[in-house]
Amino acid sequence: MNPSQVPKSLFVVAVALAVAAALAPTSVQAKDDLGAKAKALAQLDDDWSAAAATRDAARVASYYAEDAIAYPPNEPVAVGRAAAQKVWAAYFADPTFSISWKTLHAEVSESGELGFTAGTYDASYNGPDGNKVDERGKYLCTWKLQKDGSWKAIHDMWNTDAR
Repeated sequence: MNPSQVPKSLFVVAVALAVAAALAPTSVQAKDDLGAKAKALAQLDDDWSAAAATRDAARVASYYAEDAIAYPPNEPVAVGRAAAQKVWAAYFADPTFSISWKTLHAEVSESGELGFTAGTYDASYNGPDGNKVDERGKYLCTWKLQKDGSWKAIHDMWNTDAR
C-alpha cells in the first residue's frame, strides 16, 4: 500500500501518536528527575565535606553504607563502615589535620539507584619534620540509594596529586 492509499483518518492518527510519543513528558521528567537527584547527591557530598570539618569520625562514617569500601591513599582498603570510621579517626587523631572537598561532577544512573560524585580535595597536616604539608588530590565516590530513600557511599576512593 502506498501513502496515497492510506485512509486519511488513519494517517492523522499515526502522525498524532508519533508526535505524542516524541513529546511525551515522561522522558523529560525522567531526565529532570535524574538531574535533580544528581544535584541532591552533589549537595550530600558537600555536606559530607562539612561533616569532615567537625573532625567527628563517627559523623563522617555515617555517610558510608554498612558494607562500604574506602580506598584511602597509601593504606589498605577499609571494608565496612566501622573500618572506614577507623581510617577517619586516625586522620583526626592528628590535631593539625584538616580536609575539605568540592564536588565537581555528580551523576545518577537511569535506574536512579546508583550515582557517583567526583571532585578535588585539599588537606593539610604537619609532616614528620613538623612542617606544614598542603596536600591536594581528587576523589571518586559511588553512591547507592538505600531502602529508606537515603544515599550512602559504597565505594570511596581518593588520592593525592603528587606531581
